[in-house]
Amino acid sequence: MSAIKVHDKYFVPYLSEEEIQHHIQEIAAKINTDYADKKPLFIAILNGSFMFAADLFKHIAIDCEICFIKLASYKGTKSTGQVVTPIGLDTDVTGRDIIIVEDIVDTGKTLNHFLPQLHNQQPTSLKLAILLHKPTATVYPIKIDYCGFSIPDKFVVGYGLDYNGLGRNIRSIYQLQENEA
Repeated sequence: MSAIKVHDKYFVPYLSEEEIQHHIQEIAAKINTDYADKKPLFIAILNGSFMFAADLFKHIAIDCEICFIKLASYKGTKSTGQVVTPIGLDTDVTGRDIIIVEDIVDTGKTLNHFLPQLHNQQPTSLKLAILLHKPTATVYPIKIDYCGFSIPDKFVVGYGLDYNGLGRNIRSIYQLQENEA
């Protein structure tokens, strides 16, 4: 893997497709064990989690359902500080075991905004499956139940993550190059 250019920025290899898939299989195995006698509802947060959700779901061996919601708080490489909800949740979560599927948690603002809304609908349980977590960037207290990778506070693209709309289709994850030429 070599450096790539997305828009005006260069990104260097960070996590390979193989590493990502290995961690997804580990998360799925834990979920399969934890929910062996239940029928959870996975709520995947778009746009970023679509690849993670699809690959995770391929390894889920229990009865379950999936739906999608769109939440966003990013523009370019920075959080806007505002959470936008263009597509709402249209599935009743009352009395359901819920697993939120999210690509990345950095400040935690998006989930901090969304989780209380979900709790108000009285699910039986609510857990988070996150591919990437930036612990040093996390400002809001978010309990992550299933985490693929803890990463440094650097901007990343690929595997569903974008930079101004581009880069989501890259099969690996790249991080912003430190000293761009």
